[in-house]
Amino acid sequence: MSKPKVLFYVQHLLGIGHVKRAATLARAMTAKGLEVTVVSGGSAVPGLDIGNSDFRQLPPVRAVDLYFKELVDESDQPIDDAWRQRRADALMTAWQETRPHILMFELFPFGRRQMRFELLPLLDAATSAAKPPAVICSVRDILVAQKKPGRNDEMIDLINRYFDHVMMHGDPNLISFDQTFPHAERLGDKARYTGYVVDTSGIKGGPDSPGFGEVIVSAGGGAVGDQLLRTAMQARSVSGLNDRVWRLLVGHTVLEAEFSDLKSLAPNGVVVERARPDFTSLLANCAVSISQGGYNTIMETLHAGARAVVVPYAGGIETEQTLRARLLSEQGVLHVVDEATLSPDILAAAVDKAVNGPPSGAFIDTGGARRSATLVNDWADAVTWDD
Repeated sequence: MSKPKVLFYVQHLLGIGHVKRAATLARAMTAKGLEVTVVSGGSAVPGLDIGNSDFRQLPPVRAVDLYFKELVDESDQPIDDAWRQRRADALMTAWQETRPHILMFELFPFGRRQMRFELLPLLDAATSAAKPPAVICSVRDILVAQKKPGRNDEMIDLINRYFDHVMMHGDPNLISFDQTFPHAERLGDKARYTGYVVDTSGIKGGPDSPGFGEVIVSAGGGAVGDQLLRTAMQARSVSGLNDRVWRLLVGHTVLEAEFSDLKSLAPNGVVVERARPDFTSLLANCAVSISQGGYNTIMETLHAGARAVVVPYAGGIETEQTLRARLLSEQGVLHVVDEATLSPDILAAAVDKAVNGPPSGAFIDTGGARRSATLVNDWADAVTWDD
């Protein structure tokens, strides 16, 4: 008997957190025995580890503003109707060639409204097919607050029309889904908490291990975070850890000219390099982690037990990172610095406080990858049509 098939759609527009979490889920699903195809609509991510999954790259699109209003294609040209049709056709072809038991969407319909031009035709075709797949939404713990009337109702309508299951990758002991999605109770028995999805591949070692005793500064894998990186460079000299290596990791979507500029500014003791595939091992061995408050980095930091300072990204419409960081700070597992008041002295003081305090720890459920894979496998088994 052939393996159940999963087609997993993910679209990242600014940072790469969405596709990194999708990759962690893909690895867990293939380890469970599922045949997974990841379909990505964002820019290529060097070193993305999807394990034994297949990978399909749609014509990439990215946002050039913090509000996700302006989208450009791989040639940095504004997307138009002809481009949208090519994308929609490519996505439809991926589904037709795969014919999955499970059709899975990262975030949609709780986000990625800009991509309805390709997602709604696919959902219409899949749910009306002679052999329809089970349709799943994979969504993080916290949504961006909606300011336009009717948007939450629209999300519920799409769930009711197309989706069989909603996997919420969080733990209500930290924050329940209804706190950022007021209609959560209307999801009914379609909704399941999975726990947090965490990349647990980091290896803790001795003095020769990567990142041992260092201050690891990261701003995600995307194109935001320049202020944090530049401030960290200046903070080293006024920190009690001024004798340690401060390693600054720059996202791969940051332009080469900006990356070179950062490298040229680095004083002695500061290393500037591109984001690394062994990031979780760097966290496991570091003295202190300085980062933004993205889902993946925060959960990897907790799993690693790293002492941590978090400067949540709050640009554009983003509220998610600030809320998660505040909740964890209230539990005493990390230190928060407000992006609006960030300075070398303030950051250095937070680092000194963190290094002299207890390590962080995962007091919340971090088994989300494994549990999600089990749920998807069970739901695939319940699809009644034969191959």
